[in-house]
Amino acid sequence: MTSTRVQARGADLRAWTTRLAPAAVYLAVRGVGLVVLAIMAAHDGTTLVERLTSWDGAWLLSIARHGYTDLPADHVDAFGNRTPVTPYGFFPGYPLLVSAVGSLTGGDLVAAGLVVSLVAGIGSAYGLTALAAAVPGGSRRAGLALVALFAAMPMGVVLSMAYTEALFCALAVWALVGVLREDWLLAGVCAFGAGLVRPTGNAVAAAVVLAALAAVVARRGGWRPWAGALLAGAGILGYLAYVGVQAGSWDGWFRIQREGWGWYFDGGRGTADFVAGVLGGGDRLFDVVVVAALIATIVLFVICAAMRLPWPLLVYALVVLVTVWGTEGLMNAKLRLLVPAFVLLVPVAIGLARRRTSTVVAVLTGLALASAWYGGYALTIWPYAV
Repeated sequence: MTSTRVQARGADLRAWTTRLAPAAVYLAVRGVGLVVLAIMAAHDGTTLVERLTSWDGAWLLSIARHGYTDLPADHVDAFGNRTPVTPYGFFPGYPLLVSAVGSLTGGDLVAAGLVVSLVAGIGSAYGLTALAAAVPGGSRRAGLALVALFAAMPMGVVLSMAYTEALFCALAVWALVGVLREDWLLAGVCAFGAGLVRPTGNAVAAAVVLAALAAVVARRGGWRPWAGALLAGAGILGYLAYVGVQAGSWDGWFRIQREGWGWYFDGGRGTADFVAGVLGGGDRLFDVVVVAALIATIVLFVICAAMRLPWPLLVYALVVLVTVWGTEGLMNAKLRLLVPAFVLLVPVAIGLARRRTSTVVAVLTGLALASAWYGGYALTIWPYAV
């Protein structure tokens, strides 16, 4: 009887370890980043919370508290201006959720914003584990490696900030998991949500809509692919239409971005000039890392295509890359904008998972430490917005 109980307890422990592994890996990597950031912030004379709520975080938390129309007067665009429609440049999904969670934190929206990012990051971890296990050549071990790589991206620090990246990535990865499982309602609902969080929701919508249409043509899934496709595009198109009405122009959101923040699609000319300038004589570490990451995305996309990852994942990755590469704007922010391109890390995770455990641990530990320092550098030493 005693032996049976011991075996049962051992089985329960293994089951719980398996269930908690994605969260544990994610929290371990991000925990290292937060400890290093706290140390660097203290050295800089600020606090961890101040750093985690800086830059766009201040805008998003203010929108969560005041809405779009009653923001404090000191909230201005990149050029020091403010119009009635300036705040609409920020998508509503994250502020709305922070405001809702604020009722559970006693109205403390800073705590609510960080909790939303924390929970969303953990949700991303489980989605990434499922995604890597579902692709050809993938496995659960590859999924855990993918979680660590995701959390240790150069600008992985934004996943812990009052920023939209963690929430967006959680919705995006589960939308893609829904596509691979042909769970069209899951895919559609998550794509709808992603479209309310970031403009990169266009990549999620494209992947889900095209995959759903392929299922319709193949006569699979009945009415569900139709529903998934309609939901997928409704989020981002609905918000862009709403902003268009507020601004009095169908391209209102795009005009806000161009006139207030300097962001607009130029086919990649601005990015190409930036890359050429840094390669030809750049001496700022941040810029060099941004260029290295941009170049790496092209290499990784080619590898993803050569490995024949499921084509909806390639569609998602391609639209993210076209959006990041093809947009003129603050080049320093492009490293952060690449965080949603997590699909590109799948081949790396699969390759890493085939190595010895000691090798995997050593590589991931090194990346976690490098990411921790770089995140601290970006928020405490680098003087510009991220």
